Amino acid sequence: MKKRILYIGNDLQVNSFTVTYISFFSKMLRKEGYKVKTASTRNNKALRLAEMLGLIAKHKSTTDIVLIDTYGAMNFYYAYLVGKTCELFGLEYIPILHGGNLPERLENSKKLSQTLFGNSRVNIAPSKFLYDIFQEHGFKNTQIIPNAIRTDKYPFRKRTEFRPKLLWVRRFQKRYNPLMALKVLQILQQSYPNASLCMVGPEKDGTMASSKKFAKKYDLDVRFTGKLKKKHWAALSANYDFFINTTSVDNTPISVIEAMSLGLAIVSTDVGGMPALIRNRHDGILVPEEDEKAMAEEIIRIMKNPEKGEKICLNAKAKADQFDWDLVKEKWNRVLN
Repeated sequence: MKKRILYIGNDLQVNSFTVTYISFFSKMLRKEGYKVKTASTRNNKALRLAEMLGLIAKHKSTTDIVLIDTYGAMNFYYAYLVGKTCELFGLEYIPILHGGNLPERLENSKKLSQTLFGNSRVNIAPSKFLYDIFQEHGFKNTQIIPNAIRTDKYPFRKRTEFRPKLLWVRRFQKRYNPLMALKVLQILQQSYPNASLCMVGPEKDGTMASSKKFAKKYDLDVRFTGKLKKKHWAALSANYDFFINTTSVDNTPISVIEAMSLGLAIVSTDVGGMPALIRNRHDGILVPEEDEKAMAEEIIRIMKNPEKGEKICLNAKAKADQFDWDLVKEKWNRVLN
């Protein structure tokens, strides 16, 4: 009999947030035959926490295991309290590790981290980057299961020529450095007046407003779409040839894996877990953090050497296929059963 799962995370649908992994993962688990309840859809933080803890108490007798989406920022405290509540009711729990700032949390909240991650059934790291860090901190009960996508939802388009058409998909937040994307475009437009950028994602902390102001000031060809459903930005990607990831903190972003599957040339900063996801010059390009000049130069290099870009994109597609749910689900079945 398949396990009865209570999945705790931010299943938010409001425009100020991107859709989190819980939406996709819970759906896939149900298709595998698991009974899955999720929380929470509440936008108010206090109500969200109350609903999370309340559901554990309500369903403790009909739950076999609790999955906890765990990030390094404010969400960490939610995860800690959920873990303590699971212990109170004698429930096993599994933290699913997300976010490039979790290593910082391990350092700054050592006692809470020891309680949450040390008492879990297992900690699931989506990348070797987080796995290695958790091992170094003594959490030997950690396994790697990568974030999954349905690759058939992100059809590959082979590119043999590359235009200065850039796509950026992220939440508008300082840590993801959207301003760097605009500076890359600014450099490109000096040599390629037809260069353009499409920025997909919702506002978080005011950086969309400052990005629009920058684009207007320097007369940059930028399209701001706001939040889009994954299928819509996947369709939109056919109009672009490069996917730029400008973040200053990262783990294994699903948007980059999706872009690999779509056949876009990936150019990313080399922060956090990105070097574990991208093999430089093999299935993507890595540049130093906040170095828009280096990113622009790499884009130009691919445009001038399209055969190299084509090979990088083919290798990236092969890597993205390793993240397909049909492969990843077997690892989850073993952990849950």
